[in-house]
Amino acid sequence: MNTIQNTIDVIVRQGILPLYFNTDENKSIEVLRVLYKSGIKAVEYTNRGPEAASNFRKMVEIRNAEMPGMLLGIGTIKNIEQAEEFHTIGADFFISPGFVAEVSDFLRSKEVLYAPGCMTPTEIITAENAGIKFIKLFPGNILGPDFLSGIKDIFPNLIFMPTGGVETTLQSIQSWFTAGVSAVGMGSKLISKKVMEHEAYDTIEKETLRVLSLIETIRKK
Repeated sequence: MNTIQNTIDVIVRQGILPLYFNTDENKSIEVLRVLYKSGIKAVEYTNRGPEAASNFRKMVEIRNAEMPGMLLGIGTIKNIEQAEEFHTIGADFFISPGFVAEVSDFLRSKEVLYAPGCMTPTEIITAENAGIKFIKLFPGNILGPDFLSGIKDIFPNLIFMPTGGVETTLQSIQSWFTAGVSAVGMGSKLISKKVMEHEAYDTIEKETLRVLSLIETIRKK
């Protein structure tokens, strides 16, 4: 099994991809620890500040020492320079807000998962023709589950995951899975800035366990 398919399998199996960023290295690490404790095996750390690279490097180090089986991906990758930097640091997968051909080619040559954000059928077709298997529907709150329901039959070989605006409620998550997603990306709705600021890691753990349970219930229906 190649690295790309293995990464897809891990994300799809857990049904959720938690994503976050914090300027503080220690908080970034503690959130990662609590997500792992909650049963999460794939996390996206977003490249949204000058501290991202150094924080990520330390997170990879801690992951290697403490968290066997954890896949640590990097998000908000917008150019080849960022992709090369984080590949060198050790990112297991890469996610973009949009499709970047150079990044796609580079990561495919390394057999590393690249999941670009797409908002239109044209963008999805472009990504699919470049060999992409995993599509991030972004922004999810603008597109909505009905968008995916309308196009899903056109793309039977692609895996979809919405990010942006997915609520931690049964109704919100179920509407997306009913539409045909294989996982949901969750950022501030799951790991808010306020929770990180107050270091309320027990809240993150409880919410993560609750969402994982909701997804399990939805899949059994």
